[in-house]
Amino acid sequence: MKTKFKVRVNDKMQKGYVYERTEVPGNEFDPMFKPDLTPKEMLRLGVFGGKYLNDCKAEFPKDWFVRAKLDREKHNYEINYFKINASQPLSVWQKKGWIFKDDPRGWFQWYCRYYMGRRIRAEDSRQIKRWRAMVRHVAQIRNNCRTGDMACRRRQRQALLHWAYDSRRF
Repeated sequence: MKTKFKVRVNDKMQKGYVYERTEVPGNEFDPMFKPDLTPKEMLRLGVFGGKYLNDCKAEFPKDWFVRAKLDREKHNYEINYFKINASQPLSVWQKKGWIFKDDPRGWFQWYCRYYMGRRIRAEDSRQIKRWRAMVRHVAQIRNNCRTGDMACRRRQRQALLHWAYDSRRF
């Protein structure tokens, strides 16, 4: 059952931003977008050095943050599942034009909002295209690592976790 629900955002990066959720959370994804991990699973595994969504908890379900690996003070790569830094600073993303005005934190913020039911056709298409391009890293791991060798290509594996690919499976 579809419902429309307005969300008001007031955090460090957005003041007075309002968007509408038009789909049931976790449902009605584009058929080309099949992430392995939910945002909740990603946060529990350890992504982005624990420095993501710390001031956005009111926007998302409380259970996403139960056992989430977060660091309130700084980016801490030890929190990441593979204990390695696989992130670029937000300034790099901004310089490359990868940031959409409605999601100033980048891809993961888009994914969280998409997962919760927000739809913005053109932006969804752009982000899904970017997500699909990450499959090249899956191929590199499969071609260069023994299945289950978590020490092989740890940075790529962590980066894939940041994009909702479960790199522990290959």
